[in-house]
This record gives sequence, C-alpha cells and structure tokens, in this order.
Amino acid sequence: MGRSSASSADSPSLQAILDALDDADCRTVLRETAQPMTATELSTRCDIAQSTLYRKLELLSDASLVRERDTINPQGGRTTRYERDFDNVMISIESDDFSVTVDRPSRKADERLADIWSQMGDEL
Repeated sequence: MGRSSASSADSPSLQAILDALDDADCRTVLRETAQPMTATELSTRCDIAQSTLYRKLELLSDASLVRERDTINPQGGRTTRYERDFDNVMISIESDDFSVTVDRPSRKADERLADIWSQMGDEL
C-alpha cells in the first residue's frame, strides 16, 4: 500500500475521508480494527475477498483512518497488521466551507519509532 501510517501532522483531504466513510466495506473494516489485525484476519472477519480488502485498506489509508503496523518475524519476513487510527472524525461547515478534524490517539515513543521504522521499510 502506498501510505503506511498517519502521523498527527497528516491532514487527509475532506474528500478522501468522505469517500472512505461512504463505503460500507470500509465502515465494516473500521469496526473490526479496534485491535490490530492482519489482512487475512480482516478478510475473514469482514467477509470481504482479500483483493477487495486491500483496495478498502488503501482508501482508509489515504484518508489516514487506518495505519499499518509491521512486526519482524523471528523466522524472517514481516507481518503487517492494520488498526484504526482515530478516536473521532468531525466534519463541520463554516462560512460555506467544509472542514475536517481527525482526533488521533496519543502514541508512546515506541509506537512512534515503529511508525518511522515501517515507513523506512516502505522506502527500501
């Protein structure tokens, strides 16, 4: 996937968030990702084909609503888990302009380091 995680500085576009939240499968994925899950686990829990699931995860990632958490396996390779990356999404209108605010959970230092590590892995 193109975008691995969202930092608190990310500002997803209003349209990206609306597109993701308008999709019933994306909403199902969001309900299931309160705890980190692999794509295989999500595909089973959400009853969505894995190829479709990856497209939904891309939509959610573009909207900074999910993040990827990679772990290195002792046998080699890595496992990617996906988790919801917001506490609250607020869409408001003021002076005929819509705006979006995404409240994110606070991250500990080790989680921020894991995000950086994950992004570095995507660059290699």
